Formats: sequence, C-alpha cells, structure tokens
Amino acid sequence: MQERFRPAIKYFGDIISVGQRLLQGARILGIPVIVTEQYPKGLGSTVQEIDLTGVKLVLPKTKFSMVLPEVEAALAEIPGVRSVVLFGVETHVCIQQTALELVGRGIEVHIVADATSSRSMMDRMFALERLARTGIIVTTSEAVLLQLVADKDHPKFKEIQNLIKIHCWTTGLSGKEVQK
Repeated sequence: MQERFRPAIKYFGDIISVGQRLLQGARILGIPVIVTEQYPKGLGSTVQEIDLTGVKLVLPKTKFSMVLPEVEAALAEIPGVRSVVLFGVETHVCIQQTALELVGRGIEVHIVADATSSRSMMDRMFALERLARTGIIVTTSEAVLLQLVADKDHPKFKEIQNLIKIHCWTTGLSGKEVQK
C-alpha cells in the first residue's frame, strides 16, 4: 500500500483503513507482521496512514511475490507457522503470486478481500476467484480478527471487538457492506 498506488487503486482509502485495523489487531494479539514494499525507489514507501510500529520486518523488493529469502528466514523464526494472512495491492499480481508460492510451500493462506485491491476490479475479481479455486481462503478482516480470538472468553476479545466497532462506526459500514 504505497504512495504511488494511491491514485490508481480502486478503493485505496478503504483498504488502507482496513489494513490499519488488521495491523492494530496483530499488535493486540502479538502476531508477527512482515511487510514488503514493491520497488520503493519508484513507487514510494508504505503510506503514512499505515502504522508499521512493531512489525517484524519491512523489506524492499522487485520480485512480485514477497516470498524472498529474508521473508522465508523471518517465517522460519516464528515457531509453528502454519498459516498466513495476506492483504495489500495488487490482488492479481503481488498478492496472487505470494499466495500461490506460499501454498506451494505447504502454508495455509488467508486473503483479506476487504483489504486487497487492484487498479481494475476485473483483475481483482478473477484473481480472488482463481485463488479460492486453488484452496486459498478468501475472507474479510472482521472474520479474520474474530477467528484469531475464536471465543468471547479470549483475554483480548474485548480489545478486538472494540477495534471492529470503531471501524464500523468510522466507515458507517458493516463487515458485509465493506466486502462489496
């Protein structure tokens, strides 16, 4: 979610907001986050609205997939990694290539549909359909956050619930509406 994509990506402001919510949820739950930036020299860094405080790694790249040796090493340092959550741009390029590469390595992949986009909604739609057909889980931010806590009795449930409520109030949308 880099600055040069802002004018070109559909619903860029919305995906920034949802992406920020996911990062806040990851911080609350202590989930490691790895960020890559596609050719930041030409496309700029991650937009300032995205708070990267506490992320495990921020890595520039030119390859479309984020599966680079440094990312693989960072994943190897996280005990018991069986699944990853992906979001960002562009759905049909970097997200798709990363997801397919991770699935090929035996990792379960969840793509957050309301936090991914492309310049073309046609590209986005066909990428999400293709990914779903390959067994990748296409989901929403609210579903991911609630799946991570799994139970109202989770010690961080209230914080996650408040994060979801704040997002719905600031957007005026429910999780179902954000998907559209």
